Amino acid sequence: MLVIEQWLSGREFAERDPFAAQMVNFTYLIGDDSTMRAWLVDPAWDVRGILSLVRQRGYELSGVLLSHWHPDHAGGDFLGIAAEGAADVRQATGCAIHAHRDEAPWLAEWAKIPASDLTLFEADTVLELSPGVRARCVHSPGHTPGSTCYLVEGSLFTGDVLFVGACGRIDLPGSDPQEMKRTLLERLAVLPEDTIVYPGHDYGPRPTSTLGDERRTNPYLIPANWD
Repeated sequence: MLVIEQWLSGREFAERDPFAAQMVNFTYLIGDDSTMRAWLVDPAWDVRGILSLVRQRGYELSGVLLSHWHPDHAGGDFLGIAAEGAADVRQATGCAIHAHRDEAPWLAEWAKIPASDLTLFEADTVLELSPGVRARCVHSPGHTPGSTCYLVEGSLFTGDVLFVGACGRIDLPGSDPQEMKRTLLERLAVLPEDTIVYPGHDYGPRPTSTLGDERRTNPYLIPANWD
């Protein structure tokens, strides 16, 4: 059976890191409690603390799912501050690191993860944690070229593509406003209204939402606002 846990930087992990607490990043555990295997989505800042949470829950880590290359999600140097991340998880566990192919050069440069250490996928690839838990990789460019949302049984892990009440920045290296518009108004539009949104940051009035609520209230999902 699918298990989802949402962990916030500065609260469940990196409790003594004021910068991580300021960034309010979410890391997610996606587990199958019948096999006790799990994925981590965007582990960063405090790998030792995050892996301790995985062990406390009794899971064996099968892999990391990266939404995009930014250091507060994947690890690397961030505004002069070194953030732990996926490379440290791989060194500690040997698990696979999954990312969209278009993120590979950015991850190599910023997170110091060479393509040979990545398990790269294309749009709509389906990853299998166990026979009962699968993730569809929804390529969602705009914030970065290979930004990916992971759809797992009606739950969508959106990274910095979609927040509760907002969307990710489109003025950073690799960003593309027109691709972000297409992602928000076309690529995600085919998903059901009751899809649960699990964002990459705690920027909104609540930690999760649904696509239906976001379509009704999020200004970035209203087509006229992009004109």
